[in-house]
Formats: sequence, C-alpha cells, structure tokens
Amino acid sequence: LDSIFGEEETQRQRPIPRPVPDTSIDYAAVAAQLDRIRVEEERRRGYVRDEWPHWLTLDAKCLNTREQVLIRDSAKPAKLSANGCSVQSGVWNDPYTGETFTEPKQVDIDHRVPLEEAHASGGYDWPREKRAAYANDLSDPLTLVTVSAAANRAKGSKGPEDWLPPREEYICAYVAGWIAVKARWELTMDERERVTVGNILSDCRRTAVGTRPAR
Repeated sequence: LDSIFGEEETQRQRPIPRPVPDTSIDYAAVAAQLDRIRVEEERRRGYVRDEWPHWLTLDAKCLNTREQVLIRDSAKPAKLSANGCSVQSGVWNDPYTGETFTEPKQVDIDHRVPLEEAHASGGYDWPREKRAAYANDLSDPLTLVTVSAAANRAKGSKGPEDWLPPREEYICAYVAGWIAVKARWELTMDERERVTVGNILSDCRRTAVGTRPAR
C-alpha cells in the first residue's frame, strides 16, 4: 500500500514541463478567455458516454464526424472509399507527439476537452442535443483533433493538470486551445485545473515575450 500511495503522491507533485516558446498565440486574448471561466468543483458522477452521441452523420452525405475530421486534418487530400463514405488513407501529423500517420486506423479523433471532462465541468446539465453538438463540433477545429491512437488513449479523460502532450513544442498551443474550448462552451474549471492552466499560460507568455526580437 505504501508504494501505491507513494506513486499517487509522485503523480500529484510531478513538475510541469517547461514550455517551448510559441509566439503565434495571442496571450492577451487567451488570458481574457480564462478570466471568464468560472471556478467550480467538478461533478463526474453520472457520466455515461452513450449520452454524448458522437461520430454522427449530420448532413445529407454519408460521412460521419470522424471521417470529416480525418478529411479536414489530412496534410494531403484524403483518399475515400468507392462509395465516398469512409477515409481509406491520408497524411496526419499528430500535434501531440510530432508523429506522422497514413492509415486511419492508426489515429483517433480526440476531444481536446474530453467528453467526461465536459460532463464534469457543466455538461451534466446539458440536454442531449447540446451534448451531441459538442461531441460532433466541426465549427471550430480546436474542439476535435486528429492524433495518434496511443496518445489519445494515454490522455483518456485527463485535464492539463494530469496530462500534457509529450511534444513540448505543442504544450502552449494545447493549453490555449483547452481554455478556448472551455470558454466557448461556457464550461467550468476546478481549482487545481485553473491554477495549472494559469501557471502554464503565464510561463508560455513569459517565454514567448523573451524570444521576440527587440525593436
């Protein structure tokens, strides 16, 4: 038991990786989004994945949400099946790991803010229609991201306080995107999450300012 508790304590205390400078982010805008997010305790009880309908076919075509994201995120035009209803191949650059994949079975479509996290952060009170809209959100590329299956499964339903992309060059963009999605969908953060993302954002902003050329 001592070893188990010790492992849990180490996980809680693990240092946050030092972010790589990213000057492409509008840090003032992201900070303003973060300021609008309410801090509330999470409510994970009652989460049922099937109550968040995902990979739906939302228009007259036969391509579901997953296939549409694969097409959107492919670095080269994706090759479709004969009936045009599924993606057979493409080129996907995983921002989480930096790896490149060419087969759809090698990648997952990640909800940047996982469905269980969305439920715990206010989605528990949403009607089924709004849950489906979130789970299949094609209107903002920050919500759904094509990543390696391994990275997506390692992340699970964890927030930035417990999981960050192994590719350090993407940490700042990942956290900025996390904040943007939560703000857009009016989701909340618990205190530990808010402190973590606030600290990361501050570090990202500081390192970015430090790398800008003097005028």
